Amino acid sequence: MNVSTILYLPFSRTAGWKELQQRQVSIPALAWLIVVPLSLLPPVMLYYAGTHYGDDFVPGFADRPWRHITTILFLAELLTFFVMGWLIHSVVHSHEMSISYHDAYLLAALAPLPLWSSSVVLAVPSLLLNALAVLMALCISCSLIYHGLQGLCQRRDDDVTAMAATYTIMAAGGLAWGLLMAIVWAY
Repeated sequence: MNVSTILYLPFSRTAGWKELQQRQVSIPALAWLIVVPLSLLPPVMLYYAGTHYGDDFVPGFADRPWRHITTILFLAELLTFFVMGWLIHSVVHSHEMSISYHDAYLLAALAPLPLWSSSVVLAVPSLLLNALAVLMALCISCSLIYHGLQGLCQRRDDDVTAMAATYTIMAAGGLAWGLLMAIVWAY
């Protein structure tokens, strides 16, 4: 699979989804090869932002215990992957569609990639730029889930059902993301 195919995943129900599905990468391999390394990116960038220009970013940002916050964030991100894989499988089946556990976890590993990547913008001490990057990443993650459900589910005839499942998954994902951000701000 080439890079251009991967970049089309959020915008197409056909580009690359079948190829990813046929590779049958195990769930532990997905966790070790995709989730663990890429979920390290937000805590590392947050630690950098907090320790290098904290108060320039947001007043009071520099005085936080970033070592503890980022460790908790990283562990929470790993837990979220396992919960979201189970949730995707359950939601899809409740909407009378069919997806394997493997494909549900594949989607759970791919969906947060834009959000994890958007943390690179934390290198720039601009709250507005960072907020825009996160909003754009959230939109791309929603699209990844929607097109992933269309590409990976056995029943693909009903776009409304896929959209309803996407809404439910994104609501749960938004709640999880909100809890992760609450950890950062409340600690």
